[in-house]
Order: sequence, then C-alpha cells, then structure tokens
Amino acid sequence: MSSSIAYLTSRANFVQVSQEIPITKSRAPEKYDPPDVFEGHTPNKKELVTDLIVKAKQVEYLIQSLPEPDPEEKQVERLQALEEEMSQANAEYMQAVNRAKNLHAQICDVLRNMLDDPDILQDEAG
Repeated sequence: MSSSIAYLTSRANFVQVSQEIPITKSRAPEKYDPPDVFEGHTPNKKELVTDLIVKAKQVEYLIQSLPEPDPEEKQVERLQALEEEMSQANAEYMQAVNRAKNLHAQICDVLRNMLDDPDILQDEAG
C-alpha cells in the first residue's frame, strides 16, 4: 500500500480535474512518468487502484477485528491493582536489598576480625 502511494505521489504528474480548481504546482518532465508509461506499463493505474482498495479493505477488517476497549471504570480498577502489585514488588525488592546489605556488612565484619586477630588464623591452621 505504501509503495503504491509513494509511486503515485512521486511519479504522477499533476492534472487539473476541475475547472474551478487550478493546478498550483508542476513537476519537471524527468520527475514523472509520461501518460503512456503511467497507463500501460507495470505498475499501471488499474493495478495501483486495485492494490489500494484491497489494502484499505484489509486495514478496515483489521480495525474491526480489534477487541473493544474496556470501560474506563474497569481500566481504573486494573491500573490500581497493577499499582498495588508494583508497590508490593517494590517493598519485597527493598527488603531483599536491605538483607543483602546486612549480609555484606556481616561478611565484612567477619573478614575484618579475622585479619585483625592473627591468633584466629593460627588456631585454625594448627
């Protein structure tokens, strides 16, 4: 679909379709396909229009196939439930971080005591 639109917008010449609406823009001849190329060769106008119609119908079908959005009240309830879950998960995370910090501090203390008291190392070696 985008290829068809890109081709039409980049390789088609501006044509006046109504006497009341003048053409206000023009393209240099090398910038657009001549009418015989535009009408007869691939991709031609009929193929482009058919492709655009098919793609538009496919897009319309996909849009109609989308589920209906939940009512606002239900969305609010769901967001509140998710916020509560997030708060609980955050609290659990903070507990785990604090526990890890405490364990790290205990290990550091034990190592510091072992290094500060050479008798402990000799007792265990002997």
